[in-house]
Amino acid sequence: MDYEERLRQLVSGFGDWFADDAKLRDGRMTADLYPYTHLFQPIQVNGVKIRNRIVMGPMGNICLADETGRPSNKMIEYFVERAKGGAGLITSGLVPVSHGVDPSVTEPGDLSYFPRIDRSRTNYAGWRILAENCHAHGARFFIQLTPGLGRVGSPECLVKKYKLPISSYWNPNFYIPEVPCRPLTNRECWKIIDNAGQAAADAKGLLIDGVYLHGHEGYLLEQMTNPAFNRRKWGTFADWQAFGTELVKEIRKRTGPRYPIMYRIDLSLALNATYGERMQSVKGLRKFRNERTVEMTLEYMVNLVRAGVDMFDVDLGCYDNWWLPHPPASMPPGCYLEVAKIVKDYFAERGVKSNVGLDVPIVAVGKLGYPDLAERALREGMCDMIMLARPLLADPEWPNKAYAGRVSEIVPCIGDQEGCLNEFLEGGHPQCAVNPRTGFEELLPETPPLAEKPKRVAVVGAGPAGVVCAMTAARRGHHVTLYDRNPKAGGMLIPGCVPKIKYDVANYVDYLNAALEACARDHDLTARFGTAISPDDLRAGGFDAVVICAGAKPCGLPVPGADLPHVVQAVDLLRDPSPADGKSHIVIVGGGSVGCETAYFLAYELGKDVAVVEMLPYFMKGVCTANRGHLIHHLERKGVRLLNCATVKRIGEREVVIARNVSPTVPDPYVTWRPILPENVPNPLARPIREELREETLEADLVVLAVGLKPDDALYEACVRERVAPEVHNLGDSFSVGRVFEAVKAGYRVGLAL
Repeated sequence: MDYEERLRQLVSGFGDWFADDAKLRDGRMTADLYPYTHLFQPIQVNGVKIRNRIVMGPMGNICLADETGRPSNKMIEYFVERAKGGAGLITSGLVPVSHGVDPSVTEPGDLSYFPRIDRSRTNYAGWRILAENCHAHGARFFIQLTPGLGRVGSPECLVKKYKLPISSYWNPNFYIPEVPCRPLTNRECWKIIDNAGQAAADAKGLLIDGVYLHGHEGYLLEQMTNPAFNRRKWGTFADWQAFGTELVKEIRKRTGPRYPIMYRIDLSLALNATYGERMQSVKGLRKFRNERTVEMTLEYMVNLVRAGVDMFDVDLGCYDNWWLPHPPASMPPGCYLEVAKIVKDYFAERGVKSNVGLDVPIVAVGKLGYPDLAERALREGMCDMIMLARPLLADPEWPNKAYAGRVSEIVPCIGDQEGCLNEFLEGGHPQCAVNPRTGFEELLPETPPLAEKPKRVAVVGAGPAGVVCAMTAARRGHHVTLYDRNPKAGGMLIPGCVPKIKYDVANYVDYLNAALEACARDHDLTARFGTAISPDDLRAGGFDAVVICAGAKPCGLPVPGADLPHVVQAVDLLRDPSPADGKSHIVIVGGGSVGCETAYFLAYELGKDVAVVEMLPYFMKGVCTANRGHLIHHLERKGVRLLNCATVKRIGEREVVIARNVSPTVPDPYVTWRPILPENVPNPLARPIREELREETLEADLVVLAVGLKPDDALYEACVRERVAPEVHNLGDSFSVGRVFEAVKAGYRVGLAL
């Protein structure tokens, strides 16, 4: 079997996968296979029985624990919420065992943004309470141990501690490649292995049910066990399998034969499958071209089982193609089921058994938060367990609701990765765009407290902010009327979910409307769609509080020709794509997420020739690295022209004239193997961009404006001015144009405060 060809086909197919209607249907929140008999079967993993086949995937615990590393009440309640929700196995995020070796995991003052199990005995109590509370709700808890971050750790350790980051060899740092990472010494490798053994023994003593090794995605364990990164020429760990197998042997020795060991691995970094010939020509990729093949990974996994591993979860990719290990909204549902099946078949054909004679369960990962798809994967033998990470942030009750057949009540993940991934880079902790309680479970009760004095509340606008605010207020006992001029709830998400890659957002729009209808049945909430409302109407309604969630309106473009009939707003084009009929060459002005998603829609679904003009050096600046990487990579594969550092000078009947900086110092817009650093993290080694402007003419028979939105706050200001109610609130995009993440939090907080 040619595993590498299967890998190339799989990775290249992540661009136009939605052409297959069956795959699109896999991403719907349906209940056709209910009851889910396979999802809720127990499974034995070494000495532990797990009540069902649902695993809460590991997501960084960053800033959830105290600065000393002790699991805080915030962290405990965060995990216990998912145990209550019905997941069979809860796994922690990264817990480093390399403090004192990897300078990127510890902050000055011996503080840490990661939880720790090694610093002192004062940390132990938090872990014990966490395990006990998960057990109280019938869930098992595994701690995820990592040997460190290595080249994907923050290079700030160089300026804060005067220490180079570390790696398996002389590798460039991911965030600032000009910063080298020095190789670990053999002594340091053995120190990390000893630390892991001690951490596992402590975990067992603290009632934690198993350990989970973080060996994928290009973190330090991957760096030591993949020849792409481990190019050592001598010593024990020049054998790329040695570090991983010795690590497992030490843990097995310290914990005994019956303690579960789980290992997270990628079947391939898939760098060659992703970048092809660039692996030979691009300096930032060339060092990593000798990656571990699929066949090598499978052989390594067999050796890991011999060393003591009991179960695996398997995916693809690393930081340098970040959308693969963190599949965003635009990736297909169940994207790695084929990967899990390859491993499961390989083990079955060779009769691979664990050290206690059991089959080795293979956990499938990657956009499996759709109950029918998850159940079918198990029924068809593609995997043994299902890992849900972000879906359990969106709705901790996913398992309980699926078991009861209440699929329409599951809050779907929208895959934007703003709260669950981008927050880490911006200095926050795990949150969720569609669940305002995620990461705040210790502060915000599951059931909002009843209002002491019910009020008559008007909410204007049924986007995410308005719907969440209206439902929260109604559940507290207020008498709520929700107004919107559209025929259904969703606001800007309605046109936003038109592209097929936005199927997760379409699920969320369906959920908002179903949840609103259910809330109206159970509480005093009336939704009046197709209704425009004025300050006079609101004053006449005699409301105690008015909440304005009027949304935003598109910005114009102040250049000659912007008012020509073939110039349209992206939002309007998504609502009605007919202006693109018969048009061949389309220029999009604005390279943010709206512009790039519209370009994807036009190029892939409508077959148009597309160019995108962006005045900034980077496209989709501020968007999660995984999300922007997937779109930009496949826009390039489709031939979409991305023109950065460019401004529109004028628009003609058949052309757009731009001024573009053509200096060699302008960043290549198609680079997806390097991230955009947050603005508060300066790169002193970055080259300044010099200006060398050239006027260019782009052929265009349709021009699409995606130059941003501005708050539509006229109604709010009028309501304040005319004193329509004792309380007038303004939130969502009509306050400040933002994301679903901010809108939902604002709606919930105002709903609680009314």
